[in-house]
Amino acid sequence: MSARVPAGERRSPFGAAAPDGEAGHTLTVPDAVRRCRWIAIDINAAAFAVFFVSPSLERAKLVPCFDSDHPSLSALTRVASDRNGEAIVRHARTSTLPCWWSDGAATASLQAFSQLEMAERTEDLLPGHPGIAFPVFSDRGQCGLIAFWGRDIVLGGDHVFDIHARCFSLFDAVATIRSNELRKMPTISKREMECLKLTANGLTSEEIAASLKLSIHTANQYLASSTQKLNATNRIHAVAKAMKLGLFE
Repeated sequence: MSARVPAGERRSPFGAAAPDGEAGHTLTVPDAVRRCRWIAIDINAAAFAVFFVSPSLERAKLVPCFDSDHPSLSALTRVASDRNGEAIVRHARTSTLPCWWSDGAATASLQAFSQLEMAERTEDLLPGHPGIAFPVFSDRGQCGLIAFWGRDIVLGGDHVFDIHARCFSLFDAVATIRSNELRKMPTISKREMECLKLTANGLTSEEIAASLKLSIHTANQYLASSTQKLNATNRIHAVAKAMKLGLFE
């Protein structure tokens, strides 16, 4: 997974500012990915990922939105989401201070992070991959985390405030995109959501039917309906889209 600029794109000559034409422009996901890539380039990060923090108080976790492998999702981002580190999730929900982690090796990243006064060291989000994460909040109340990792990150002094401000602006735009997507999507019923959640937990149609005291035919109908509403190709794709939209608590 790399934040390297794709062929055909030049490094932004505007530095911290948005490229010409983006101001006042309705942001799309590719626009957001491009903005995040410029931030990664500016701090010399190898990769990045944008996460929403799920709203559930009991089972809060990081829900990936996109990363530097967009339109796919990298294995490292999946690992970061699956690890569900309680400390970093709690930090994202209660603090605006950037948090960083390191594997202890004498890297440029460790040197940069250890000199940041307005940042906290936290548990590893990705073992073996030093990085820094910026807690972010949208005007709509959503909470998230924008993470950058790599061994040669350069970040210090007032630069960290500029980067954090850009992350806030980026996340607010991404939250707006997701809100618009949810408004356009047909309402998924409680039963349909229950069947999707159980599918996400690895249960078969027979097991879902037994758990919810339904017939297998009815369980399959709920799964087919939710798959259609999410415009997914199959139930596994539907689960992935539901997770990306933050529908699971």
